Amino acid sequence: MERTRDYYVNSVGFEISADYSNYLILEKEGVEIHFFPFPELDPKQNYGQVYIRTNAIEAFYQSLIDIHTPIHPNGNLEEKPWGQKEFSLLDPDGNLLTFGQSMG
Repeated sequence: MERTRDYYVNSVGFEISADYSNYLILEKEGVEIHFFPFPELDPKQNYGQVYIRTNAIEAFYQSLIDIHTPIHPNGNLEEKPWGQKEFSLLDPDGNLLTFGQSMG
């Protein structure tokens, strides 16, 4: 939990809403993410991802670049054929986070 808390607070800009011994709630601009231990899960076998929509993707992306948050190697900010501008992060536990904004 400490590694997760540190990454999301210091590298992505979330704030702590609640921090219990085995349950962590983080919030940023109305988006809430809940974390809990799941030791049986192999991160390399986890196909889950989180998609978060934003209205200020370029500013958010630049803020992460400015504080040297690693961007997913295949996830730089770009316009997608499906009408979204997106980028992705991979957190220390192997969770894929994709941020997107409608181009329409």
